Amino acid sequence: MIKYPNGMINKKIEQNVIKKTNIKKSHLGIDFESMINESNTYYLNHNIASIYKKPTPIQIVRVDYPTRSKARIVEAYYKTPSTTDYNGIYKGKYIDFEAKSCASNSFPFSKIYIHQIKHLETVHNMGGISFLLIEFSQKKEVFLLPTEKLLTEYNNSINGGRKSIPYEYIKDNGVIVERGFNPRLNYLAAVDKYYFKKTKSSKK
Repeated sequence: MIKYPNGMINKKIEQNVIKKTNIKKSHLGIDFESMINESNTYYLNHNIASIYKKPTPIQIVRVDYPTRSKARIVEAYYKTPSTTDYNGIYKGKYIDFEAKSCASNSFPFSKIYIHQIKHLETVHNMGGISFLLIEFSQKKEVFLLPTEKLLTEYNNSINGGRKSIPYEYIKDNGVIVERGFNPRLNYLAAVDKYYFKKTKSSKK
């Protein structure tokens, strides 16, 4: 049981944390996260950027010990609500993003929390770089969706619009992220293409 400080239970996160010790490598999103983490290590080692996955402080209340090798968390509380997955510095700008993987041909808003969207909006409004990094696992494609494009669809959804972002919208309004060897997921090239294109063109 995983609870936020206000006592609300987040069942999605509860399931993820409780099953964490028994999760398989093939689980949706694990390879995606590994690619991001390895890319961040490459960026840091080559003095390109300093970007890290944010730790989420958890207060463990109860642990089940059927055997020492099978210990599992059965009740815990978040000390503070989580914001987004990653943050850091790139080209002198603060960068902050959430990474999500989905198996469908659209991105449902149920996969992201309202406070995470609001956090991305705050970073954007304060002049930082914020976005959603989305993997379509079946298509083996990853896109960077800028916060302002995410907000357009989110605001439509709360005003009675669709409850997910179609693949075509993300393809048309986002930037595709190339896969490679080093880095495995070159999402900063997509950041350059979207956020620094005006700076480059103004210098010409």
